[in-house]
Amino acid sequence: MTLHQGDCVHLATDVALSAGLPGGECSSTWTIGETAQATTYQVIGVDASRDRCWVRRWPLARHGSPVFEVSIRQVELHHLPHSQSCSSRS
Repeated sequence: MTLHQGDCVHLATDVALSAGLPGGECSSTWTIGETAQATTYQVIGVDASRDRCWVRRWPLARHGSPVFEVSIRQVELHHLPHSQSCSSRS
């Protein structure tokens, strides 16, 4: 699987809580456990040589969505109809 900036993905498990919330956000804003597959994330950046990528929740929250780092192995590519997709790739 090849990830690109702007791709919409799901996470195999929601690692946001286990990794610690970025910037000290409240845990009530994050999805946990079995609902992780239903949450869509947007890929912000990819470092394939380190097996890491940076994602944020999609759609964006009103005041933005925090970005966090996950293993590429945690990512499952999610195909949405073009009209509902994450913003175009840069």
